Amino acid sequence: MRPVLRAITRRDWRGTEHLPTDTGFIAAGNHLTNIDPVTFAHYLYDQGVAPKILAKSSLFGVPVLGWVLRTTGQIPVYRGTADAGRSLEAAERALADGECVAVFPEGTLTRDPDLWPMLAKTGVARLALDTRVPVIPIAQWGAQDLLARYGKVFKPIPAKRVTVLAGPPVDLSDLYDRPRDAATLREATRRVMAAITALLAEIRGEEPPEGVYDMRKQARA
Repeated sequence: MRPVLRAITRRDWRGTEHLPTDTGFIAAGNHLTNIDPVTFAHYLYDQGVAPKILAKSSLFGVPVLGWVLRTTGQIPVYRGTADAGRSLEAAERALADGECVAVFPEGTLTRDPDLWPMLAKTGVARLALDTRVPVIPIAQWGAQDLLARYGKVFKPIPAKRVTVLAGPPVDLSDLYDRPRDAATLREATRRVMAAITALLAEIRGEEPPEGVYDMRKQARA
């Protein structure tokens, strides 16, 4: 896919010095459009990192994208089913083997009207606290110009600028030995998403909105 992506994108890769080279790690990113798992992976591959992406199972049925996810051994997430726990088990095995696991904590495309990260699920917190590997926040912007959120029309011409920025690991060390209750998981998730949002604000050159969009309430809280 990289030759194709090089032809249809103008890449602005930043913060690559924050990607660990001696341990497995979690790459946690924002989710704008169904095509951004590919641009996210492109950023990581260009740094010599072959990620295992935790992606919702429905994406594996999307033309082209689904083929890429299946043939590269990515990890489907079967939300709301008995198989949901298998995804975290597969991710933990990959991290123990020193691999990178890529996670979109929101679990689906952001519903925020202005494409800021929304309230996330706690799966990334569970994975991070159980494995204690570094969590690298990564923000991306521009993939939505290739394929709009919920869009059906792919727009590769002219080439679109895609910016990806990684930050330093999110400090969760004070949470490692706390009970895995809802408060701990929410706090870990909040820290990860706050770091991603700050990076996205840097890319966009804008201040993020007050509050975080909650899909259940269909409003920022």
